[in-house]
Amino acid sequence: MPHLPPGRSEAVFVDKKPPYDATQAAVEANRCLYCYDAPCIRACPTSIDIPGFIRKIATGNVRGSARTILESNILGQSCARVCPVEVLCVGDCVYNELGVEPIQIGKLQRYATDAAVEHGWEYFTAGPDTGKRVACIGGGPASLAAAHRLRRFGHRVTLFESKAVLGGLNTTGIAPYKLPAEASAVEAARVLSIGGIDVETGVTIGRDRSWASVLATHDAVFLGFGLGPDTLLADMPAGSFGAVDWIERMKLGTIDLSNVKRALVVGGGNTALDGVRELLGLGVKRVMMVYRGTEAGMSGYAHEWAQAKLEGALAAWQTAPLGYEVSDGRVQGLRAVKVDQHKQVVAGSEHVIEAELVLVAIGQSKLGATATELGLELDRGRIVSGAAGRTANPRVFAGGDCTNGGKEVVNAVAEGRDAAVAIDELLRANGGA
Repeated sequence: MPHLPPGRSEAVFVDKKPPYDATQAAVEANRCLYCYDAPCIRACPTSIDIPGFIRKIATGNVRGSARTILESNILGQSCARVCPVEVLCVGDCVYNELGVEPIQIGKLQRYATDAAVEHGWEYFTAGPDTGKRVACIGGGPASLAAAHRLRRFGHRVTLFESKAVLGGLNTTGIAPYKLPAEASAVEAARVLSIGGIDVETGVTIGRDRSWASVLATHDAVFLGFGLGPDTLLADMPAGSFGAVDWIERMKLGTIDLSNVKRALVVGGGNTALDGVRELLGLGVKRVMMVYRGTEAGMSGYAHEWAQAKLEGALAAWQTAPLGYEVSDGRVQGLRAVKVDQHKQVVAGSEHVIEAELVLVAIGQSKLGATATELGLELDRGRIVSGAAGRTANPRVFAGGDCTNGGKEVVNAVAEGRDAAVAIDELLRANGGA
């Protein structure tokens, strides 16, 4: 794993959800009803046995608790921090129906998996060598989960990542008050510790190596390369950035905001909310989200926006940007108009919102250019996949953002893991051990 540079801007952020100590974890675990046919399990894309791991905490078997989690979700440590549990497992806790505070499942999962890292507990070993080799394209959660499960089956894996670091958006894109880059890098290293996973960073398939050569040297291929670059507004001047790109620069390097007193974030999704909260955390005095929809209609999570407002965030609802206000080549704000509930421009509403920095968080492009060479089908730029990531090419499987369009980390882990099971079935049917 490459060493992350010191002095990164993300270092100023503190953990927004401090971990439990042993006493807190025991008290919370003992509140659980250990439901039969628990709805929290059904709400988890990786189907972790949640009552099972919580019961182990309650009985003092923290090592066993972590194993239960990691058996279903090898990236359970990062998911404990970044999962929107409010709309997944915690949101489905039966206590919600009783008017009682739901079990803090994410915090308990973090307690167990952090203990596993702290004590160096290892649970999994590679299976007997099958003589088969699989290429995993992309170094994010989907590919890491697929690679680890494939090694447990005994297949060798080559993992190709275009960036210099592994972890995907866990490393480069998750808000640092949820998951610092260092924590993601450590988790990726633990996945690799099973052995037998060859890693090639700084390699883009289709540019540095042909898809034909990858297919020729591997028995199967898993595509887990995520989404493409930020979708941008036209003619981006200095001082304007795609939000995903800016967050990566902030997490892996140093961002100079000394001359920024006002910032705008265009968009209403979770990336926009992360950008807003990060700018506030880095000391920008006035941060405003500019969104053409309403507060009730925003796609970002309501609990994230509620927290952003507590931190001082502002919003311009039903406001659509027309272009940049620029002076001497640098952004000075946005020209914008108000729109009605039908997204129609309100006459005479054009105005300027002043700012020294603008982040654009209106989505990422889909990476569908590989489809032709691999014989895949696309749907609006996403790779079409069926059960367990099967594609139109029987040797190619896919999962994560490149197929689901940008869901949660836990979805990517589930899709990578399940694709590995299907790949194993294919390889064994074709003469594997």
